[in-house]
Amino acid sequence: MQFKDIVGQQDVANRLTEIIDSGRVSHAQLLLGDTREGSLQMAFAYLQYLCCTDRRHYGPDAGLRADSCGQCPSCKKIASLQHPDLHVIFPNPPNGSTSVSAADYMKEFQDFVLERQALGTLDEFNLWLDRDVKTSIIRESDAATVVQSLGMKAYEGGWKMVVIWMPEKMNGAAANELLKTLEEPPAQSLILMVCENDERLLSTIRSRVQTVRLRSHPVSAAADEGMREQYGPLLVEWLRMLFKLKMKELSTQVDKLAGLGREQQKQLLNYALGVMHECFMATATGQGCVLGTGDAKFDAMFPAMITPNNIELIQGALDDAIFAIERNANGKIALMELSFRLSKALKKR
Repeated sequence: MQFKDIVGQQDVANRLTEIIDSGRVSHAQLLLGDTREGSLQMAFAYLQYLCCTDRRHYGPDAGLRADSCGQCPSCKKIASLQHPDLHVIFPNPPNGSTSVSAADYMKEFQDFVLERQALGTLDEFNLWLDRDVKTSIIRESDAATVVQSLGMKAYEGGWKMVVIWMPEKMNGAAANELLKTLEEPPAQSLILMVCENDERLLSTIRSRVQTVRLRSHPVSAAADEGMREQYGPLLVEWLRMLFKLKMKELSTQVDKLAGLGREQQKQLLNYALGVMHECFMATATGQGCVLGTGDAKFDAMFPAMITPNNIELIQGALDDAIFAIERNANGKIALMELSFRLSKALKKR
């Protein structure tokens, strides 16, 4: 996994590469964000950059300041989850044995992560295992594996790395097992937690990790029934207009949007951001999404239009328009510029 493959998190990626380049890597870090926002992707991209032997650095206008090469032996091993000094711990379901641990499901987890490009949720992983359970946890035996692996000599002489996915699922015994290692870590070791809800972590854990918060996309707006009812038909009408791009009709449509008022314009654009993100996630993971705009034909056709080739352009255009409207820019000018940028981006799929 490389930073360039992660959508909408360039600021976080730049911060992480700066940390590594400066040599200030903390032994215990927490990436806070929803898995579907790219938090697990970010963890593997971060470790890949940490171990890369041929890091790439870009100019100030590139957006992304640096990335791993993706081709050296270390990059390939981490990308395939086969690096001997990388250990992954994750919530796992009971199987009737008191000694069950993440190791019992490691092959399934690796296949799941690679198949879903590290965007699959815990519920989806349980379905992948064909286990309809609500009690997947990280046990004391899993935490003991972390302590043991970090205490061993690195096979390749570099970093000893542990990724803990969903640490909020640790039971009390597992959390307590980790505390001493968090306080007194072995040299050249890194515990990287990937968390969706840090409020469920013990305060003693939170106080011992350096937290990096991922950008949150407005998915809730796309899922909110009231937002869909209010803005769904309007968004569909506007997007259909962008494919045609007939200036007279587009000008009339932009006049209609500009007449909404600033707060409603911002709500519409945030709703559009949520829809675009949901569409991209559906494309990236191979899962369906229910847009519910009220136009069944549009809902069936549109998600495939949002791809890795245009999602950054689309999100950037919408973000810039929201920023302009918040600062009292002329609504019609901002929305017309946005229309041109979206029309161009949608054709790059």
